[in-house]
Amino acid sequence: MKIAVVVGNPKPESRTLRVAEAVADVIEKLLPGQPAERQVIDLADYSSRLFEWPEPTLAELNDAVAASDVLVVASPTYKATYTGLLKAFLDRYPSNGLQGVVAVPVMTGAADTHAMATEVNLRPLLVELGATVPSRGLYLVMTRIAELEAIAAEWGSANAHSLIPAVQGRLEVASRG
Repeated sequence: MKIAVVVGNPKPESRTLRVAEAVADVIEKLLPGQPAERQVIDLADYSSRLFEWPEPTLAELNDAVAASDVLVVASPTYKATYTGLLKAFLDRYPSNGLQGVVAVPVMTGAADTHAMATEVNLRPLLVELGATVPSRGLYLVMTRIAELEAIAAEWGSANAHSLIPAVQGRLEVASRG
């Protein structure tokens, strides 16, 4: 099982990255019989190249994400939506460029007032790119970062019924080649 984690926080090694990796950990635990290979893409490391065309490194990263089985996409909440950094990376895909990839939207923020941003803003973008988004996303208020593992585990339990079959279906399709 190939898991890609893409984080659109302009700050390298951010708390948003920690949240995204915790979600990826939960997904691995939900599918214990599937050995996982994980690629983490912290877009802060590539920000100076996002608007260069062509850009071979970013093309390789886009290809790797499109070839993944599971994609965890994370962003801090900026102006009630995701960052321009994440949008610039995802804009490099054509329509249906993430066809068949099972995606999980994740957002972080300072308060619950933007908790719907995950579902209202990030989910539709992933669907537009052809990704399958079978479960609710995770929104974490950063004042609760100390509870991250418990919150991620609770999210996994609440969404396992839709996430597991979607990932298993993707893996079956991928194994047929």
